[in-house]
Amino acid sequence: MEHKELREKLLYTPKNGYDRISEEERRNVFKAAEGYKTFLSRAKTERDAVMTAVELAEAEGFVPYSRGMKLTPGDRVYTVNHGKSVILAVIGRDNLQEGAHILAAHIDSPRLDLKPMPMYEDRKELVYLKTHYYGGIKKYQWAAIPLELRGVVALTDGGVVNVEIGAKPGDPVFTITDLLPHLGKDQSAKTLAEGISGEALNVLIGSIPMADDEGADRAKLAILSYLYEQYGIREEDFLSAELSIIPNFPVSDVGLDRSLIGGYGHDDRCCAYSAIRALFDIGGVPAKTAVCVLADKEEIGSVGVTGMQSQFFDTFMSNLCGGDCFMRECYANSTCLSADVCNAFDPIYAEVSDPRNSAYANYGVGLMKYTGARGKSGSNDANAELIGALRAALDSKNVVWQMGELGKVDQGGGGTVACYMGNRNISTIDIGIPVLSMHAPYEVIAKLDLYMAIRAMSAFCAMEE
Repeated sequence: MEHKELREKLLYTPKNGYDRISEEERRNVFKAAEGYKTFLSRAKTERDAVMTAVELAEAEGFVPYSRGMKLTPGDRVYTVNHGKSVILAVIGRDNLQEGAHILAAHIDSPRLDLKPMPMYEDRKELVYLKTHYYGGIKKYQWAAIPLELRGVVALTDGGVVNVEIGAKPGDPVFTITDLLPHLGKDQSAKTLAEGISGEALNVLIGSIPMADDEGADRAKLAILSYLYEQYGIREEDFLSAELSIIPNFPVSDVGLDRSLIGGYGHDDRCCAYSAIRALFDIGGVPAKTAVCVLADKEEIGSVGVTGMQSQFFDTFMSNLCGGDCFMRECYANSTCLSADVCNAFDPIYAEVSDPRNSAYANYGVGLMKYTGARGKSGSNDANAELIGALRAALDSKNVVWQMGELGKVDQGGGGTVACYMGNRNISTIDIGIPVLSMHAPYEVIAKLDLYMAIRAMSAFCAMEE
C-alpha cells in the first residue's frame, strides 16, 4: 500500500465542514439558521421556550397527551410541566420495552432574577431593582449593557400577569451602571471576579419623582404607580413573582460572510431547537419511539419539579410504557443524546484548551464522551459501544461531527443532564453545538454546526439497533 493510501486509511484529520459539503447543502445550512434565529428571538426564558416549542409542535401535528390516551404508531404527543419544561414524543412501531431514542436538552440560561423584595430608591431619586444571578456568569459582563425585564407575577386572586418590558420597538430598556475609568483605580486593582459583586448587580429602572408628593421614596412610588396602571401589580406582588433580567440584544448574523449567529441563550436553546426540529422531521413511523425532553434548571443542578432530576420524565415514560416495571425495561434498552452545548476552541484563549481534543466552530456537531471536572467528577462518561454505534449512524448520513472535551485537564469543567439520564440506566452520550463566549450575555455559534446538530439528531432517531 502506498504511503498516500496509508495516510488516508489510517490517519484521522478533521476538516472544516465547508470543505466537506456541497453547494446545495451550504444553502440548507443558511436556511436552517433562519428558523432557529426566529426561535431564539422568541424563546428568551424557559417559559417562553416552552410556549414557542408547543406552538411549533402543534403546527407539526403534535397534540396534548393525557394519561390513558390510546396511542398508535406515528402519533405525535406532548406534555407540559408547570409551564417550564416539556416532553414531546413520536410513537414508533416497536414495543416500548425494546427501548426508545431520547433527546434531552435544557431551555434555561444564565440570567439575573429579581429578589423577592427588589425595588428600592437610593440617594437623589434613582430607582433600582436588586437581583440574584442564576447560573454561572462573569458578573462584570452584565454591567453597562441594555437589559430587558421578563416573567410572570402570580396574584393572590389566582391570576397570573405576564410582564415583558424592553423587547418591543419603542420599549424602554434597563441597565446596570459601571464605574467610570477615571475613578476606577481601586476597581481595576481587583480581580475580574471581584470587580463587580453580586450585590452590586442592581438594575436602574427610573428617576422621576412623583409630582405633588412630599413623602419618602417619591421616584419609587412613581414607578410603582406605572406598574399598577400597566399591569395591576403592587410592590407586595413581587413576593410571588418570577421576574428575570436578560440581555436586550437582537439575534443577528455575525461576520461579513454571515457564517455565525450571535445572541443570548444559545446555551442551550440551540440544542433544544435542534432536538425538536429532529422530531418534527421524522417522516412516517419510526422504528423506535422518539422522545424529546426540554428541561429547566440545568444551570443550577437540574433540581426542582421542572429539572431533569424530577420524576416528571419518569411519570410520562411510565404512562407510555404501561407501568414502572415496563418503564425500567424500556430504560435499559434505550439510548439518549444529552444535547448540550460544548465550548468552541477560541484561539485568543488557547491556553485553556487541548487543541487535539477540542471542538471547533464550523467542524460540525460535537460529541463529548465525558464532561465533569478534575477526574471527570460529575460526568456520565459514555461507553465505547454507544460511541461506535453513533459514529456509524452519523457517518452513514454524511453528518459532519467532531469529538471534544471541556478544556484542559484540571483547568475547570462543567456538567450536563447526561448523568441524570445515565442514573436511570439509559445509555447516554453528550452531543452539542460548539459555542464561543459561552455563558456571556452574547454568545456565538456557527450555522454549519447548528445544521449538523439537527441532522445528527435526525440520524439518531432513525437508528435501528
